[in-house]
Amino acid sequence: MVRPFKKDIDFLSHRRIFFAISLVLILISLVAIPLRGLNYGIEFVGGSSITFTDTGDIKTEEMRSAFEEAGVENPTIQTTTDATGTKGFIVRIASTDAAETYEFVSKAAETLKLDKDAEAPMITTVGPGWGAEVTRTSLIAFLVAIALIIIYMSIRFEYKMSISAILTLFHDLIIIVGIYAVFGREITPNVIAALLTIMGYSLYDTVVVFHRISDNVSTTKNHSFITVANHSINQVIVRTINTLLTSLVPVLAMLFFGGETLKDFAFAMAIGLVLGSYSSIALASPIFALWKQREPKYKKLYKKYGEGVGVFTTADNLQD
Repeated sequence: MVRPFKKDIDFLSHRRIFFAISLVLILISLVAIPLRGLNYGIEFVGGSSITFTDTGDIKTEEMRSAFEEAGVENPTIQTTTDATGTKGFIVRIASTDAAETYEFVSKAAETLKLDKDAEAPMITTVGPGWGAEVTRTSLIAFLVAIALIIIYMSIRFEYKMSISAILTLFHDLIIIVGIYAVFGREITPNVIAALLTIMGYSLYDTVVVFHRISDNVSTTKNHSFITVANHSINQVIVRTINTLLTSLVPVLAMLFFGGETLKDFAFAMAIGLVLGSYSSIALASPIFALWKQREPKYKKLYKKYGEGVGVFTTADNLQD
């Protein structure tokens, strides 16, 4: 007696919807990045960062006005709250001169009437040369990572898989950067570290799906490539969801309860984890399946069996 597998969810029949969603998100990102610009941290562009702690009931606009009265143009003001609930601020300004920055801070503190017995503001100054070096090394890290991904995917599987995976990575990165532009969040080295981590996560998720597709296609002869690819997604979808949830819980904990440094990292990670899981199913797999479907061997199978939800049996020797 042949035991049938449970009926598959037909993910790939909705590929046009997935493509449309991704296209809209990419277009929004590509418009937002030049229009709103990216808010680079002082580590990239140079400047000074002033950290105030225990500022009481001082409001963001009061802090901004104090620095503007001191002679600072366009200060960036960010509120902070430590583990004990004590409120503070991080103020970023363009000045790279330590003496000038100290003068600005002194005048602002006098305007705000800050308690002189309270902890003194912490001032960090970064020169433009160091920022240029950080930018250069970050770019090199991205290019090297992408090159290694292409090489690994091409050797381990085939070049069509590697190209599909790279397109998916760019999809994820463009949207994440677009979100940073839309919300005006600062891009720091922590964000770059998160993006590199996301690349690895997204690649892992895509490789899991591709590996299952590769195994199933090699043992299945009576279904089209798209149908087998769809069944492969169904086989790994629960694993993908479980991996996403277990990875997302600690990241959300960092985002909501961590310090500012952790929040920078966690914000990018949270978006990237969700995007990576989505794109491996909704983008990488359809792109690869449609590309393979054009090969003569799979064209014949498509004409014979069509696409859609297949009813697979143990006779197909599929791994479940």
